Amino acid sequence: MKKITTIATMMLSVFVAQAQNIAETPKPIIDSDFMRELLSVSGALLAVFLVSTFFLTLIRSYLDSKLKNKLIDKGASENTVTQLLQPLKKESRLEPLKWFSILAGIGLGFTFINLSQPLGFHSLAIMSFSLASSFLGYYFFSRKEENNK
Repeated sequence: MKKITTIATMMLSVFVAQAQNIAETPKPIIDSDFMRELLSVSGALLAVFLVSTFFLTLIRSYLDSKLKNKLIDKGASENTVTQLLQPLKKESRLEPLKWFSILAGIGLGFTFINLSQPLGFHSLAIMSFSLASSFLGYYFFSRKEENNK
């Protein structure tokens, strides 16, 4: 009997939660000024990131080639030079898991944002916390994998 009462209460609470006052004027879901500001700031940050990454890549390739030429002029073997100038980042088998956790965190954040309308600054907080939790989960999993090796 207790289970039936609990289930009936839960089902009826859904109808009560959806009750709305018809006389109330609907508010816009998305604040256009906030979205315009968010897009302009995001666009500016993206542009700065792309330009700085481009210049840093050019500078690094120039300095690597200069260092390689100096090492060859000093008499170092070509094998040694290529080993010294190999990229620092090695492809990891955990890379797909990292991208899965990032995208899952973004999806979870968008789901929570959709459930807590209207959009606002709390939406940014929800997205930040969901991404942070996905990165934290990836960190713990990768640390566990490193300890198992």
